[in-house]
Amino acid sequence: MKYTLVIEVDHIGVAVNKLDEAISLYRDVLGLKLEGVHVVEEQKVRVAFFSTGGETRIELLEPTDSESPVAKFIDRRGEGVHHIALKVRNIEAVLEEFKRKGLRLVDEKPRVGVGGAKIAFIHPKSTRNVLFELCEKP
Repeated sequence: MKYTLVIEVDHIGVAVNKLDEAISLYRDVLGLKLEGVHVVEEQKVRVAFFSTGGETRIELLEPTDSESPVAKFIDRRGEGVHHIALKVRNIEAVLEEFKRKGLRLVDEKPRVGVGGAKIAFIHPKSTRNVLFELCEKP
């Protein structure tokens, strides 16, 4: 590849049990700016994004169903950092390159995330137990 695979950290995802209580902490106590709340039906979560003052944001994820991946994460590990999202260009090419380099992918092809972004996850078993999300914004 002739370009940088990862541009920057887009956001850090944090799994929470009660989104409204977590919003209060991040907005009212920590002083971060709430950008908005969205429901992502496909992933069975309600999310809130916060601006940190720079390019990197914080995403809070509350499961809307006990079978969602985030609910299962909280059951196993409790609330806390769930994933690190990396901003990329040409997500399809990046997925192919990572696959060629031996990374195990959760998503072979991108899906649509919040705001119409193309997203895909790399399996944490191939990244030393860190779940990475790739994110290409429209």
